[in-house]
Amino acid sequence: MMKVIVADDEAKVCQLICNLVDWASLDMEVAGVAHNGIEALELVETLRPDLIITDIRMPGYDGLELISRAKAAKPDLDFIIVSGYRHFEYAQSAIKYGVSDYLLKPIKKADLIETLLRTREKYLRRTEQLTSAEQLKMTIQSDIDKLRAGLFANLLLQGGAVSPDADIARINADYHFHFAPGCFQMFVAKLDCPADALCQDGMKLLTERLEKALRDALQERCADLEICTQGCRAYGILNFPEEERKTVRKQLKNALDELLLQQALFGGARLTIGLGAPAAEIGGIGESLASAQRAAAQRLVEGTGKLIEGGAQEAETLDRDALLAEFSKNFEAALEVLDADGAAAAIAVLRTRALGAPGASGQELFRLAADACSVYLMLLRNHRLTEGDTQAFYERFTGEADLCPDAGALFNTLSRMVGESLEAVVRDRRQADRRPIRAAKQYIQQNYRSPLSLEEVSGVVGFSAAYFSSLFKKESGQNFLEYLSEVRMNKAKELLKETSLSVAAVCEQVGYNDLKHFTQSFKKFTGLKPNEFRKLYS
Repeated sequence: MMKVIVADDEAKVCQLICNLVDWASLDMEVAGVAHNGIEALELVETLRPDLIITDIRMPGYDGLELISRAKAAKPDLDFIIVSGYRHFEYAQSAIKYGVSDYLLKPIKKADLIETLLRTREKYLRRTEQLTSAEQLKMTIQSDIDKLRAGLFANLLLQGGAVSPDADIARINADYHFHFAPGCFQMFVAKLDCPADALCQDGMKLLTERLEKALRDALQERCADLEICTQGCRAYGILNFPEEERKTVRKQLKNALDELLLQQALFGGARLTIGLGAPAAEIGGIGESLASAQRAAAQRLVEGTGKLIEGGAQEAETLDRDALLAEFSKNFEAALEVLDADGAAAAIAVLRTRALGAPGASGQELFRLAADACSVYLMLLRNHRLTEGDTQAFYERFTGEADLCPDAGALFNTLSRMVGESLEAVVRDRRQADRRPIRAAKQYIQQNYRSPLSLEEVSGVVGFSAAYFSSLFKKESGQNFLEYLSEVRMNKAKELLKETSLSVAAVCEQVGYNDLKHFTQSFKKFTGLKPNEFRKLYS
């Protein structure tokens, strides 16, 4: 039997939780009640419970601190958070410590029991206390779930298609569905949020809540339904009698509205549902899914928080080739001189053109942004500039872009990520450029006695004379001859101060063949003739 501790600073809440559930029927017992975090931790240490149901904000230790300390005392301890505090960042923090679920006050009996059953199942698995019958039942259900999910994985999400003349009986047998003649309709529920706002487990919790709400709303109206979550999306297939079509749409809209009322619990994540075109036969679900995906993408234009219905594929209105050609030309001009402002301006022009195009769809805008990212990476390769793993950068961009709630945010993400990447590229390029300049200076300092030329030194570091001259001036603030003269003059000053060599000998020692030219150059550099400098400083 699982031992449970209930912790809340409100005695009536503790009493409610204790009386709301028939604990014995769940093979659980409430072993203790605490009204602050310190008491709860003491009960953990003395009673060694299996589960704590706790408020997230209490005196003593708050819920998060209690979880951390209790986990240290008993690592396999499970938690369920119950709170009226409607901010998802608290739930997400708790998830990192292994919290089973997050329930809002007022507590619903059905939600609490469902959560307790899931926790009990996890406990029995962990402690290997399942009976053979329970183990067999769970194994069978797991196999069925995998088969049903296979319809999405094999036929839909991986680019496959259901044959137009597909047989319902065959689909039912192969994937363990219970489809019946009638209407078939796909939907895509899409969550959007800043990429750094949710941890992976946080997104999983949100999609689980989303899936449950949709199942609860639609199950009674459908002959069969299945929902498959993947990342920030929940894909659904609905099968219902034709006469239920309006009711199913209404139930889907009601579920969306109910979820939007819990927006605070979603931590700023925004929700949209794209509803595919209905199909009269099972063979039409491929096109229904495609239209649902187009509808979900349309949130970039129409906004989030809506049920958007998809229709037939329409002709593209954006001239992507022309827009990308202009972008490539503008961006390459900036890239040639490593002009970050010019690169940002190229993206700004692309954004203005794209968002100003009448009738552009969300799917077109997303593809344009993804293609612009590809153009950027191609230009880097063409100019022999590196961004590390370009495929990883592209995948990171499309991943973050996929979480954008509107077209403005999409192009902001493109501008930000390309800008940050280009800044790193420019920094690396400048560091790479400085290395040959340092090598050139070292060569000059070691060979200033010789009749050095620009061509000789540029050849030593592997650059053309023209490029080396420009780069040397840019990195050093003076041209090649000015630097060479400065090295020779500084060495001449040392020799005049520290040796008794004649001026003619000093002239020769520092690489000059013409004494008159040396004297003129020295006076220009120091303001004194060589003999005057020696008298003053020797």
